[in-house]
Amino acid sequence: MANLLVFAIVIVFFAKTTAASTYNVKTMGARTDGRTDSTKLFMAAWSGACSASKPATIYVPQGRYLVSGLRFSGPCKNRAITIRIDGTIVAPSNLGNAEYWIRFNVVQGVTILGGTIDAQGAGLWACKASRKNCPAGATSLAIFNSNDVVVSGLSSLNSQMFHIVVNGCHNVRLDGVNVVAPWNSPNTDGIHVQLSTGVTILNSKISTGDDCVSIGPGATNLWIENVACGPGHGISIGSLGKDLKEEGVQNVTVKRVTFKGTQNGLRIKAWARPSNGFVNGVLFQNAVMTNVENPIVIDQNYCPGSKNCPRQVSGVRISNVKYQDVHGTSATKVAVKFDCSKKNPCRGITMQDVNLSFFKNKLQASAYCVNAAGRAAGVVKPTSCLLPSSSYVLSLFLPLFLLPSPDLDLAQEPPATGSAPVDQRVFSPLDFRLWIFRPPSSVLVFVAMASTVSTSRQATAPPSTMKLWRLALWYDLAVMSELWVRDD
Repeated sequence: MANLLVFAIVIVFFAKTTAASTYNVKTMGARTDGRTDSTKLFMAAWSGACSASKPATIYVPQGRYLVSGLRFSGPCKNRAITIRIDGTIVAPSNLGNAEYWIRFNVVQGVTILGGTIDAQGAGLWACKASRKNCPAGATSLAIFNSNDVVVSGLSSLNSQMFHIVVNGCHNVRLDGVNVVAPWNSPNTDGIHVQLSTGVTILNSKISTGDDCVSIGPGATNLWIENVACGPGHGISIGSLGKDLKEEGVQNVTVKRVTFKGTQNGLRIKAWARPSNGFVNGVLFQNAVMTNVENPIVIDQNYCPGSKNCPRQVSGVRISNVKYQDVHGTSATKVAVKFDCSKKNPCRGITMQDVNLSFFKNKLQASAYCVNAAGRAAGVVKPTSCLLPSSSYVLSLFLPLFLLPSPDLDLAQEPPATGSAPVDQRVFSPLDFRLWIFRPPSSVLVFVAMASTVSTSRQATAPPSTMKLWRLALWYDLAVMSELWVRDD
């Protein structure tokens, strides 16, 4: 009998010491009217949960809670803090010059469940539209330098700037997130990830005025699945190359995604300036486009608004990017655009089972390529304009040489929307640098270059190109050749 009593006491003691502490912000005094500032009470709840040695819960009941700036900092004494939100957390109309509204820093094992955060950004957007002197705006939810964080079922409304930012983190899971802001709300990216590894974004719906998901430098092992985007600017890697020294982006998977009425679909964007950044190992799989302006795009001359553009050459290296099972409609004639760097041409691009049509009257769409090498497999519409990898590999075995050619200016612009299609491929001598020492070598290069246009019904070359080839045969040298393949 005594032994049973001791055992019961031990069980009760263990249960008390391991039970989670709960901090209810309403019972702590927070008002639910959406007008009374409850910032200090929310911070008191965090202080108690973070200092607890056992798992803790912060509970936000139904109601509207006004808070200004929340700074949830660690490290904490426990690694199991749950923030359960049944109500709505509201920002004041003016956050001043704050960069972040709700910020977690150096935390581990935090879980945010449900609820809504409403940054009430309309006032700031109107200020920016009027071109007045306005604050930059605050990110609604920022997670910095943290590990093992889960955000599930959260809705973010009307952020002043980015809705959710994950920076410097490991193993963050965003599941069932709902992002809502008008199509014309500036710089309101839905979810931005950078300098982080092991981030997963699942089962989310994002409607906003900028990128639905933006992937910045240093993002690795990123998984995005079952995300609906629209309105917005698509799912974008970048912008990259803004800094000379920059972390690369690699091992990114984007699958089972939909885009409706967006400015872009699957995009990689980089500034045209020197950089050691790179993109490697990206899979875009099972994407559905509905009336998307630019369904597939790589833009290494990125310059929004065409103001203060660097107008240099992008140093960002882009390789091993695969587009698989991408179909739907483009709102513009050019459904696929690869505008890559002539210093670092895109390599290893794969187009497999891509079927995109021009939304207007369901006309045939076109593809536009500059400095892009790869391959096509399965049914690919519009017809791939990628330089075949075999010709690219062949060019690598030839010595490099550059002869001046001041009279050659073969820069071209993408065809205007709605222009009459031209069924041709044009190659011009501005991409791959070839040094030919013997007549047989120059003949071999000519055949290899010509093979890239052999599958089209017409193959034409501008007079300046033919002039260059005559010079190559005359001097037994080839000038730097940049294969520009254009398929309208």
